[in-house]
Amino acid sequence: MKGYAGKYLRIDLGTGEIKRERLPEEVARAFIGGYGLVAWTLYNEVPDGADPLSPENVLCLWTGPVAGTLVPVSSKYIVGARSPATGFIGFGIASGGVGSELKAAGWDGIVITGKASRPTYVLVQNDKVELRDASRLWGKTTWETEELIREELRDDEVRVSAIGPAGELLSCLANITNDRNRQVGRSGMGAVMGSKNLKAIAVRGTGNVEVAHLEELLEYCRDLYQRCRGPATEKYRILGTPANVLVHNRLGCLPSYNFQKGTFEQAEAVSGETMLKTMVKKIVACPACPIACDHINLVKEGPWAGTVASMDYESLELLGPNCGVADLNAITKAVELCDTLGVDTISAGVTVSWAMEAYEKGLLTGEDVDGLDLRFGNGEAMVEAVRRLCLREGRLGELLADGAARAAEKVGKDSHKFAMVNKKLEWGAYSLRSLQTATLGFATSLRGACYLRSGSYQVDVKGQVDRYHLDRSRGKIVFDGENLYAIIDSLIICKFTRGIYKDNDELAKVIRLVTGFDMDAEEMIKAGERIHNMAKLFNVRFGASRKDDYPPPRAFEEKMYDDVNNGAIIDRAEYEEALSGYYECRGWNEEGIPTKAKLEELGLDTTLGV
Repeated sequence: MKGYAGKYLRIDLGTGEIKRERLPEEVARAFIGGYGLVAWTLYNEVPDGADPLSPENVLCLWTGPVAGTLVPVSSKYIVGARSPATGFIGFGIASGGVGSELKAAGWDGIVITGKASRPTYVLVQNDKVELRDASRLWGKTTWETEELIREELRDDEVRVSAIGPAGELLSCLANITNDRNRQVGRSGMGAVMGSKNLKAIAVRGTGNVEVAHLEELLEYCRDLYQRCRGPATEKYRILGTPANVLVHNRLGCLPSYNFQKGTFEQAEAVSGETMLKTMVKKIVACPACPIACDHINLVKEGPWAGTVASMDYESLELLGPNCGVADLNAITKAVELCDTLGVDTISAGVTVSWAMEAYEKGLLTGEDVDGLDLRFGNGEAMVEAVRRLCLREGRLGELLADGAARAAEKVGKDSHKFAMVNKKLEWGAYSLRSLQTATLGFATSLRGACYLRSGSYQVDVKGQVDRYHLDRSRGKIVFDGENLYAIIDSLIICKFTRGIYKDNDELAKVIRLVTGFDMDAEEMIKAGERIHNMAKLFNVRFGASRKDDYPPPRAFEEKMYDDVNNGAIIDRAEYEEALSGYYECRGWNEEGIPTKAKLEELGLDTTLGV
């Protein structure tokens, strides 16, 4: 079995026991790696009824078979657990050097159980694995933790995945940071680490990854690297993902004022073009990446002078236009706070925008918001709200620290109607009512509202469908996208390279050349379907059904008016039809539960099937 190390670590933080276990070839072939192995691990190991923040929850970190190989943009890893944010499957994928480093150390993944009696970090140095005291690191930021571990080990090359104070305080929005600017962002994986007294995982590897067909892979990758420098990735190289700001504003799908509108009157001020001219200090790439999409902002003047942060579209949009903020300095400061204190920028932006709307509607008082003038457009108040959220500081921080859905539950007064969430996870930076195929894909996402699970927004943005209406056929679009993205996230490769592969056969070729598995495109996509259904079964165990696959009430109840949209709204009957069409494609019943026939076809446990 090539590409894989063929083994993984199992660590019980409660007892301190460290085991080395074999990764069975049949599991690797069935679930590929990454996301697939997260679904396999959690379904088989998380006990029924396990609280996400209890020692019984299982935290796992996996790489894919291409990590540490020549395949472009393949140095990624995934962390998964039962999510404290949603109660369902939780995971996040990060770039940087951790994935390739772990593979170089000789491991495909790490499975962690129990809770340490004191703050701890895991150190992996090739075959040497130990648990170290992290007491002096507790309370430190993610950036400080990374540097302090490197100083302790006297090794600047060690890769560190760490939580910040938000994870220690068990915020449902807490993330994990590595390489300063890369995050396992969504679904609260940082809180799971914090609940286990696990401050960080540090990895150093000096080995090699053996592939099945080296010469053929080398030749193929030469071509792929050239494609990575072509038109399919041009916007990422020049402007990064903030290139989307003006494009989405023109289409009327740029969320502003907590998704009340789809355009922003000051979009130019926060565009990728303006950011490149006024803020970008440097552009950097991950290991094995010829694209270099990571744009690093530097605040040059004012109260936040010296602030540095990596800026992507989602962070910029949701902390910017969605909060009515047009100040790139303020947005950059808010991102830096999230990255260092350890909170997901998407969830932070949507949660603060909910609070702004609640404040403007009189549902939150001045006392509730700690005296802040928390109106849309107030950049200073937005930054301070983010800081308080990250640290659970004051009444406002305690209210917001676990996200918009839980804040709305506390406040009541119908404030849940404008909490922009699905499965209690905050919505990504795509307007619901003017990108309706996207909305179906976001709402059916197994980890909660997410643009990264199916890419369903693409047909809307490209004008390939009527994006203001839904029909039964949209279910097939989401179905196909999810199966393909399950493979991309299991290999794990960057989604920015999806356009360089001409078809699924070319992606299957990567699997064959790296692993030696004789897998064609049809078997590959079937593996993607298997992975998705395994993850769905995990959710079903914890009560998931049709009720969890809807967008927030605003999508159905409020028409959207702005410079582009004239009364856009989702018709509930159309949505129901599209959702049923999706279930039909999946081989699930009308409640969204997999049938025994579908599970048997995929070689999965049929116990929970209908």
